[in-house]
Amino acid sequence: MAQTLVFKQMKNYKKYSIIILLSVLATSCKNNYIDRTPGVALDEIHVFSDPILAAQFADNAYNYRINDYARFNDHRGSTSQASDEAVSGNSEGTVTTLNTGDYFKHSLAAYENDIGDVYSQCYAGIAITNKMLANIDAVPVNTAAQAAIFPRERIRGEMYFLRAYFYFELIKRFGGVILINKVYTVNDNVNLPRSSYDECVAQILGDLAQAISLLGYESASPGNYVGRASKGAAMALKARTLLFAASPLNNPSNDKTKWASAATAAQDIISSGQYKLSLTYGDILNQASSQEYIQIFIRGPRAIDGIFADYAMSPASGGAQGQMDPTQNHVDMYEMLNGKSIKDGTSGYNPQNPYVNRDPRFYANILYNGQAWQGKTMDTYYNVDATGKPTGTSGKDIATGITYTATGYYCKKYWPEVYNRTGTTGTTFLNYIYFRYGEVLLNYAEAQNEAVGPDATVYDAVNQIRQRMHVNDDVLNPVTMPPLPTGLSQDQMRVAIRHERAIELAFEDHRWYDIMRWRVGPATIAVPMYGMYITKSPSGLFTYTPTILGQQFQKVYADYQHRYPFPRKEIYNSNGVLVQNPGWN
Repeated sequence: MAQTLVFKQMKNYKKYSIIILLSVLATSCKNNYIDRTPGVALDEIHVFSDPILAAQFADNAYNYRINDYARFNDHRGSTSQASDEAVSGNSEGTVTTLNTGDYFKHSLAAYENDIGDVYSQCYAGIAITNKMLANIDAVPVNTAAQAAIFPRERIRGEMYFLRAYFYFELIKRFGGVILINKVYTVNDNVNLPRSSYDECVAQILGDLAQAISLLGYESASPGNYVGRASKGAAMALKARTLLFAASPLNNPSNDKTKWASAATAAQDIISSGQYKLSLTYGDILNQASSQEYIQIFIRGPRAIDGIFADYAMSPASGGAQGQMDPTQNHVDMYEMLNGKSIKDGTSGYNPQNPYVNRDPRFYANILYNGQAWQGKTMDTYYNVDATGKPTGTSGKDIATGITYTATGYYCKKYWPEVYNRTGTTGTTFLNYIYFRYGEVLLNYAEAQNEAVGPDATVYDAVNQIRQRMHVNDDVLNPVTMPPLPTGLSQDQMRVAIRHERAIELAFEDHRWYDIMRWRVGPATIAVPMYGMYITKSPSGLFTYTPTILGQQFQKVYADYQHRYPFPRKEIYNSNGVLVQNPGWN
């Protein structure tokens, strides 16, 4: 499999460049973007003298992107379970590696997937882009037919975008990394040190400038280009890169010019008029196309025994694990429909009727006790007798012990209603979203607030998110939250924007990395994780008691964990040139 051609260490870069060239065309990867591979190994001269083979070679770079939320241990864990959003219901070892801060347990896939695998896959993708950029002008394009097969400038733009994407995924995890931006020969020294974070950002921005100049907005509408690099995707990656570069982790002096650059980059997307918020929020991951999508990886209907049964579904729906369990910490963040926190004594929140009149996004993201779902009612309670003593029986959507939900909740965002053991997968999607317009608005609001304070444009960006409108009263529900209160200070607006990101982007692979870049892990992750213990009396009365989860669901987060450690094998093989991140030696 081409996907197994890992880029193990920099001193072997030239070897892996050759292996990738000869092998990436020989077989398809397990997550092929476009499966057009010829099935035979070919040398460099043959590949780049044929437009078809050259196009196939370029397409393989897409195979090294991240393309799923549930990617730890193939399909049983996500960054949501590492953050304060959720826990793994049966204490899956791949996730507890992150929970305990012991990232060096090599036998566990959590270490491999978001640290080791991402590291090696990104460099493998970079090797392909470098090889393609070095040879792209040699590919013969002499006829209209050849130009259709190998649109040289578009492919050049795609390679610049993908190289920037791979480097961004590296620096958001590790900080400054080794920059490899050419094809090395057998006589070159490739035992290179890390570049600084700012040097890596400059490299990414340079590549994105090229991509923006070469690409069009093809991905803004459905068709052959959905999922490919586009001008919009390059602009969105630029805005995100600058936002991360301006954030406390990477901008300790709080240089306001960095925040201003991030705001300008996001504003450029807003001003383009190419994208709009989707009319509904409840199906944000489940559309074949959307005016909100900037770049996605379309994941069509999956086998019922895949991610859904093993990861998201309850026992009453035929689930096998139920490992994606939102925490009470996350649930308590959803405001009341009147815009007030549940901690506000005037909000109308009733702790014994806790799921009434909440932010509409709560009902789109969370499955809770008493909710109608798949033609039944979710039952995540334990039965008690008249004295309050547990009877040993429970509702159909929970099981005794730690199997299935440990918190009393399931993740609705990851479990489309059509997916159940007795039903059909239909045409429901669970797309991986690289960039959507809602994030762009939030990126702008955060950067502009930090640069100049909460001006009218900051309010407008956030309020668009809070008042996502609809055209009919369908089950997906509009978002009709009140606008933010006027007169907020910069600090108050910062809190509001961070809250809005936690709700709007819930379970979309943002929260964990936001916590890292804000340097708030110790105050957000290393705190007690709660679930909701629900009992049902013989008379049918429910009692709701927020409860600290067991020790196996608690999380460790020290300040140095805002950066991942480089894989130990990379440190060992660098002969001391690659310096480990502080705190991980």
